[in-house]
Amino acid sequence: MKLTLKVVPGSSRDQVVGRLGDAIKVRVSAPPEKGKANRAVAALLAAFFELDPAAVQIVAGAASSRKIVELEGADPALVAARLASL
Repeated sequence: MKLTLKVVPGSSRDQVVGRLGDAIKVRVSAPPEKGKANRAVAALLAAFFELDPAAVQIVAGAASSRKIVELEGADPALVAARLASL
């Protein structure tokens, strides 16, 4: 399952904020340097969707604030429920 994200690095805390147009807005406290923010995004999404961190892969936009991530092995019903709760 793929999701489009709008990532805001350097925030005060890590959180999945909600929908922003066709994307999911995500805030991470890690700075956008040396992949730190990307690793924080993967860890946050893994916890949010109850996945192993290795199951979250950034497939596009690694150097951009707009990213496409793949959630390998994610339960579509759980993902939909989590997103609906935002």
